[in-house]
Amino acid sequence: MLPDAVISHATAARLHGLVLPRRLAEEPLLHLSRRPGYGMPRRRNVVGHRLDLSEPETEVVMGLPVTGIARTWMDLAGALSSDELIVMGDQIISEHHRSFGPPRLALVPLEELREFITGKAHVPHLAKCRNALDCLRVGVDSPPETLLRLMLLKDPQLPEFLPNVAICNTGGEAQVWTDLGCREFRTCLEYDGAHHLTPEQQARDHYRDLKTAELGWMQVKISKTDFAQGQHRVRAKVRRGLAIAGWRPV
Repeated sequence: MLPDAVISHATAARLHGLVLPRRLAEEPLLHLSRRPGYGMPRRRNVVGHRLDLSEPETEVVMGLPVTGIARTWMDLAGALSSDELIVMGDQIISEHHRSFGPPRLALVPLEELREFITGKAHVPHLAKCRNALDCLRVGVDSPPETLLRLMLLKDPQLPEFLPNVAICNTGGEAQVWTDLGCREFRTCLEYDGAHHLTPEQQARDHYRDLKTAELGWMQVKISKTDFAQGQHRVRAKVRRGLAIAGWRPV
């Protein structure tokens, strides 16, 4: 009925498989966009938008015209909190090549996303996107890892923890890959999600724990329960681990 319309915003994010907060992931609405000068889509359960889209900013997903991933991330800046925008951004740029498992390729490489945002002007919430770009880090595997990193960044006394840090042996060979690591104080953080409860994963975790200690690193495990108790609880656990490793607050 609207052959010139493009699926956009949260609906586009869902089609791309991007991380959304529950309020958007489960909303019973369809977001459609048309070019300026065309009537706003107005139908039941349809949210209409006007977007001036260039051809490279759209693609076809499952036979449907959809805004591209970079454009979708930018358009959602007004509907997401700063932390939620960073969580989605970390997912978009995530890539790594570990010594085990298949490589992970970025949906949009960081430099490509940065170039896209830098080239924009007079777009709502553009400053919010540019601020979020400075907080993105390549190599994140899950939203809780991003949220954990952001919690720690809000404490100016703590050193920065980077995602996907390799712990190497004396020969420089990676032995353990951490969720988040601080090389300066040889301290790493692991988020234990639901998949860590299986016997197979627990066996792998026990080996990883022993190997991490053998290589002289302090490991701090953060759980969903820690998250539920708040960021002060999480930061206290991380501070304790860092202190054991020799860190002292300035």
